[in-house]
Amino acid sequence: MQETTFELQERKTDKELYSYQQGALQNIFEKFDNEREDFHLLYQLPTGGGKTVIFSEIVRQYLKNHNKKVLVMTHRVELCNQTSAMLTSFGVVNKIVNSKANLDDQERYSCYVAMVETLNNRLNDDKLDISDVGLVIIDEAHYNSFTKLFKFFENAFILGVTATPLSSNKDLPMNGNYDELITGESIENLIENEFLARAETFQYDMGLTSLEVGSNGDYTVKSSADLYTSPSMLNKLLEAYLKHSKDKKTLIFNNGIETSIQVYYTFQNAGLPIMHLDNTATKKQRKQILKWFRETPNAILSSVSILTTGFDEPTIDTIILNRATKSLTLYYQMIGRGSRVLNNKSKFTVIDLGNNMYRFGPWGADLDWQAIFKSPNFYIDRIKDDEEIEGVFKHDLSDEIKAEFSKSDNTYFDIKSTYKDATFAGESSKVVLEKSIAHHAYICIENSEDVYDALALAKLLKEDIDNRIQVYAKCISKSTYNFLSWLKDDYQKKLNAYLRENFDTVFEDIHGHPPED
Repeated sequence: MQETTFELQERKTDKELYSYQQGALQNIFEKFDNEREDFHLLYQLPTGGGKTVIFSEIVRQYLKNHNKKVLVMTHRVELCNQTSAMLTSFGVVNKIVNSKANLDDQERYSCYVAMVETLNNRLNDDKLDISDVGLVIIDEAHYNSFTKLFKFFENAFILGVTATPLSSNKDLPMNGNYDELITGESIENLIENEFLARAETFQYDMGLTSLEVGSNGDYTVKSSADLYTSPSMLNKLLEAYLKHSKDKKTLIFNNGIETSIQVYYTFQNAGLPIMHLDNTATKKQRKQILKWFRETPNAILSSVSILTTGFDEPTIDTIILNRATKSLTLYYQMIGRGSRVLNNKSKFTVIDLGNNMYRFGPWGADLDWQAIFKSPNFYIDRIKDDEEIEGVFKHDLSDEIKAEFSKSDNTYFDIKSTYKDATFAGESSKVVLEKSIAHHAYICIENSEDVYDALALAKLLKEDIDNRIQVYAKCISKSTYNFLSWLKDDYQKKLNAYLRENFDTVFEDIHGHPPED
């Protein structure tokens, strides 16, 4: 490869490069100069750090110093158009190679921008001459769809860029396709230097063991819909929004269209300004919805993962993860949508309803990307599973429900500990539920004047009953859907019966006198 000395060239563009971006350019061009011409280099920089700015300047510098062409690959049409516009702003004349592009004039261009599938078709049909392409840049390089094209560029320098250098496919690690990783600024450094906003996070302890994992290694849409469209989960989402982000511009991520639509109706029925967007929307609909979202100060947008890349809306105040994911990349992409700084915005809110922070750690934690790149399976195999995460949860009443039990000092009941004690004493596991029912009855009576008050309070315990039954089912290793459903119904019936039969006795024990007639 032709050797070139790297310098920041003067150019007519409004894009100023920050010092850390200049440092990245220096490191990358050093590899151009010193490594073989077919070297595969991976560059990591957090979402919002300006990867497109960096590789646009790389293209400009490369074309100035090399008598070869450049190809930039993306995986989505929005990224394709954005990348082309950014290159143009850097003075790089480029051609978008899409399904409608006329390639008769391709010789006039030294830079192409293409989507991976379209490019694959054009190359297999021998419609695009790539014999003189010396540099290939791959945006969002963690997607494996790009690797099938590497065979066409055996003599080119390949530069992959990504915020998370961890392959989307465990069986195709990135170190199998890239020779070296260069890491950029950390999220914490970008926050400290006011390039990104700081996340203020709120985690909810969620029971997710009903979720199933699909062939792609992530939770299935169906099992997610079954859980997240339940009335209790929709209410939890609405309560979390009202508590932490009322009247703030909010982006909600869901796993599946059905869930997002149910979220839309839940918020709409509460009189809140919300719209729903998924990949079935037309270009016109999408444009209208995103315009409304941008221009409406307290707008809420419920979406289905399509806004994780190629979407930049700095006015977002809150990100709600109304889903669980096993993908570290998706986790960082979703939260990254709220991290853009704007005017006085120095922080944003993240509400996690999928145990994602327990699974991956806080957004912006000091991850060792070099270690993850070298030994991805070592990292993946140590991500906590749901049972391990939920094993340390202490499920108690929500703050809203607890307010109705203000006279009770202890609303928490430890199912797991009670089960261990019963087993040690040789008692039946049914004793655990009997003691739990007695405890629920006690706090209902403690906060009531008569049995009707107590029965009304018992209705408020549905979520707490569900949590206790889930823990109990794990203890006895029996958790089929029908069994759990029956157990929850049976528990509620027995609690109501207990209250009717024992109200007077328990009330007198608590207050030292029988209830007044």
